[in-house]
Amino acid sequence: MELEDKDKRTFEDFLTFLQFHPDLKMWEIDPEPILSLPGLQIYPDRRKIYHGQQEIELNTKEFALLCLLVTNKGRVLTYGQMYEKVWKEEPFGNENIAVGSHVRSMRQKLYAVYPKPPFVISCIRDVGYRFEVHS
Repeated sequence: MELEDKDKRTFEDFLTFLQFHPDLKMWEIDPEPILSLPGLQIYPDRRKIYHGQQEIELNTKEFALLCLLVTNKGRVLTYGQMYEKVWKEEPFGNENIAVGSHVRSMRQKLYAVYPKPPFVISCIRDVGYRFEVHS
């Protein structure tokens, strides 16, 4: 790659600046965490979910609920726990309806792209939900 004269001067000025400021440190962003399941990759920092190369579009609440369920794999989360974590407010009595409708919509979107996944989001009647991976 060839630089033009003005670009060479700018680059040399930049290198000179760095030499006179050894206290500058390289800043790196931590590697992005990935929640990986068989056939599903979840990128929490990017708020993206993929099955293979296909992105699965979830709204904000659906995405947060999925991440919460996946990170608590195997545990039953109550409607109240899920509501508090995702909505960030105290449950007021209708959390079953709010959480349930978002989980139902999330399932439809996931299963439309990934019809027979090796995981299941189970409803525990009158309690909440559990995310399980089949072995």
